[in-house]
Amino acid sequence: MNQNVLYALGAAALFGASTPFAKHLTGEMPPVLLAGLLYLGSGLGLSLARLLRDGGLKPADLPAQEWPWLLGAIFFGGVLGPMALMLGLVSTSGATASLLLNLEAVLTAVMAWLVFKENADRRIVLGMLAIVAGGVALGWQADTGASSSLTGPLLVSLACLCWAVDNNLTRKVSASDALFIASLKGLMAGTVNTALAISLGAAWPNLATLAATMLVGLVGYGVSLVLFVLALRGLGTARTGAYFSTAPFIGAAVALLVFPETTSWVFWLAAALMALGVWLHLTEHHAHEHVHQELVHAHMHSHDEHHQHTHEPGTDTSAPHSHLHTHNSIRHNHPHYPDIHHRHGH
Repeated sequence: MNQNVLYALGAAALFGASTPFAKHLTGEMPPVLLAGLLYLGSGLGLSLARLLRDGGLKPADLPAQEWPWLLGAIFFGGVLGPMALMLGLVSTSGATASLLLNLEAVLTAVMAWLVFKENADRRIVLGMLAIVAGGVALGWQADTGASSSLTGPLLVSLACLCWAVDNNLTRKVSASDALFIASLKGLMAGTVNTALAISLGAAWPNLATLAATMLVGLVGYGVSLVLFVLALRGLGTARTGAYFSTAPFIGAAVALLVFPETTSWVFWLAAALMALGVWLHLTEHHAHEHVHQELVHAHMHSHDEHHQHTHEPGTDTSAPHSHLHTHNSIRHNHPHYPDIHHRHGH
């Protein structure tokens, strides 16, 4: 299986499994504080990993023109999105919220197609329609024990919209260091939401709850985001979102197996529709003759048909490496995704 697909599925697995645990933690602290601590755990853990990897503080390799994209992604995906999700989880079951998060893939793809001009074929569109149908079914489902059958799903849907914006903006910076992107996002988003929650009177949780929350954040938000950025680099926004839409099924399975939640036939109908949509995405094949324009950029790569540049004598090019390099113009035909080398028009 394509390595980039494994990155996307790994990101989905970690994030999906974290959702019911985050739902469980909503009873331990206010939603805004929970959102802040989840991202703060992500940012602190990944920053430590970056320090260990680099042997100390090193400057970011992000070009100046890409900083607005990253800051916008942090605002929508790190501040507004988690806050909306945590508020929505208060009145939505973990299983329903996990499946409803499939809307993120739909909104991400629609934005990628209409705003950022990624290509879309009939199979991908049909898959998205199936996921939308499942989301609509979930929106009509009445949650047992929830204070509102509409407010929770609407807030979870708002979180999906915020993350769709985040995904498309992050695509713009996906050639840069994924660990730096994810750690900075966690630190900034976590600090803002945590400070906001404390200023509104939220009390710090006990040490055990604090540790558990930050651990969930590190794995479900931090490591997941690193893998997601790597997948964006190799698959493009819409396809990565499609693979990532397997996350809710994992979250729903965890919610049903670990926590005592009940479901109705509507839940299983929605699951079937979403499963159909995901299958259509996973079995997509896209190939045609295309032209690569000359391109100069820096990212981690190995030498393949797209990377045929030369190095200084004695340089080991057998392992993945990163440096500024030039892609010469080339015309060829092979299966591909809209990755950082295939963002041509159709």
